[in-house]
Amino acid sequence: MGKSRVIIRSVEDKTIDECIAEILEFCNYRELISHGTKVVIKPNLCTERLDMKDIANTSYGVIESVVKHVKELSDDVTIVESDGARYTVEQAYENNGIYELGKKYDLKLVNLSHDEQVWIENDILGKWNFGKTFLDAEVFITLPVLKTHATTVFTGAIKNQWGCVPRRDRLVWHKYMNRLLTTIAQLVPPKITIMDGIVGMQGRGPINGYPINANVLIGSNDPVAVDAVGMRLIGLDPYTAEHITNAAAGGVGEIDPENIEIDGDFEGHRVDVEPAREDWAIIKLLNVVSRSEFLTRYLVLNDNLFYPVRSVIVKMRKLIG
Repeated sequence: MGKSRVIIRSVEDKTIDECIAEILEFCNYRELISHGTKVVIKPNLCTERLDMKDIANTSYGVIESVVKHVKELSDDVTIVESDGARYTVEQAYENNGIYELGKKYDLKLVNLSHDEQVWIENDILGKWNFGKTFLDAEVFITLPVLKTHATTVFTGAIKNQWGCVPRRDRLVWHKYMNRLLTTIAQLVPPKITIMDGIVGMQGRGPINGYPINANVLIGSNDPVAVDAVGMRLIGLDPYTAEHITNAAAGGVGEIDPENIEIDGDFEGHRVDVEPAREDWAIIKLLNVVSRSEFLTRYLVLNDNLFYPVRSVIVKMRKLIG
């Protein structure tokens, strides 16, 4: 078996569109996509918040460029996302300009939480459901963001598909997430991965951190290799992210640097970042509470209770340090 190939391009040297065009060619997208190919694109739209969308979410420029090039080959292109715990896909699409993008390029925009559901047997859960649009993808393109994560160390290509689970309360499955993410990647393997590291996030990712500003895009046909290169680029060890090591062990992709060939200036784009800290006051407590479906539904997902409790915890954390 040959090495996995990963490309790194800087938007400081070229435009976003020029970089995306190079990455798509590198990934042989013309051989994967033709007229009528069902292409499903999954950006990372993990927040509807206007103050955080440019740091936490896949940038509009990256999404548009991918759409533009793909639409030249296929007229069947869909953008997908699932409802979050505190926002709907419709809110995320509106605040991130996806509705305008859909009109401009005649795209299908699907909320997987409202899509036709297909139930699949699972050895951990018994069974679980996915949107039919996601399962029917002939070419699945994932567009993650270069980000740290307070629970999983890093959130990238493999983690991005957690947003394909259509349950608003998927938090209750977080205790199984590291294993389930491999199953999702095996179920619908990403054919093309393009990681948006133009801004990215460090600190308390995936939503409450601050910018990295790496100014890079990382692409490959191998999502695990993209995650491994992305983590090493910002000084993190990919072997510390269980969901990535699981995916590598499950045959989804390559994590070993000896088996990854990089096209681009890796050393020149390295940047040191602040890792996400799993503090007891927010993350660890939330992880414990989320193990209970009852507490998740009636406390964590109940805004009338969650926000007052969080406010008290935040104040306690500041006092304790």
